[in-house]
Amino acid sequence: MAIASMIRRAGVAAGLAFAVTAVVASGARAQTAPSLLDTVQSRGALQVCTTGDYKPFTLAKDGSFEGIDIELAKSLAKALGVEAKFVQTKWADLLTDMGSGKCDVAMGGISVTLDRQKKVFFSSPYLVNGKAPIVRCADKAKFQTVADIDKPETRVIVNPGGTNERFVRANFKHAKIEVFPDNVTIFNEILAGKADLMIAESIEVKVQEKAKPGLCAVNPDEPLQYGEMGYMLPRGDATFKGFVDQWLHLAKATGEFAKIYDQFVR
Repeated sequence: MAIASMIRRAGVAAGLAFAVTAVVASGARAQTAPSLLDTVQSRGALQVCTTGDYKPFTLAKDGSFEGIDIELAKSLAKALGVEAKFVQTKWADLLTDMGSGKCDVAMGGISVTLDRQKKVFFSSPYLVNGKAPIVRCADKAKFQTVADIDKPETRVIVNPGGTNERFVRANFKHAKIEVFPDNVTIFNEILAGKADLMIAESIEVKVQEKAKPGLCAVNPDEPLQYGEMGYMLPRGDATFKGFVDQWLHLAKATGEFAKIYDQFVR
């Protein structure tokens, strides 16, 4: 078993080394400007933008960050031979920060959307996800569908600037919509009776259901909308995207991804 494990680890290391060589070589032929891959390795640090307010993917805590995508960012940085440097951002500022060079990659439960793809690249999707309501458990039966929710007496609370708000405004034309700026404490507003529900990613509502007794996720395994998550990358840099996709593939193939995911969700 030990020998097999050593061979497997050696194979993964060789795979990453080959990926770096291959994407750098192909990038050198395909583009004249240096790839961000070279810049990151020369700098010795991978600048990772993250909101820090989206458990279980990213959460700012005691001056640092934790979550699924925080650990995966560290794994990506390690594969590049550099250190992960986290830069806190806001959902409304994600595209601006990517375009300004403030970050090399944005990670933290980011949904792949057409509007975003017009301005940035995305990695291969790493999770299938969708939008689902979270409500007080006593109200669970009342809010099963979009039609159930979209009534004048329903108070929907939403965090600004992301796909949650976009989904709410596109689908609810009669419900009262309240924007609440703090995505960490927003669920307490439902518990306190100041709002009836929030729409969020199905994974997030499952986690919040466990974390906050009295709240229940509504059909998280059959969400109101299908969605996928990916890592946001600079537009036009095929070499860097190629490496990130290869790293992600290997993280899943070796079980590293599942181990990190289970640490925060199971």
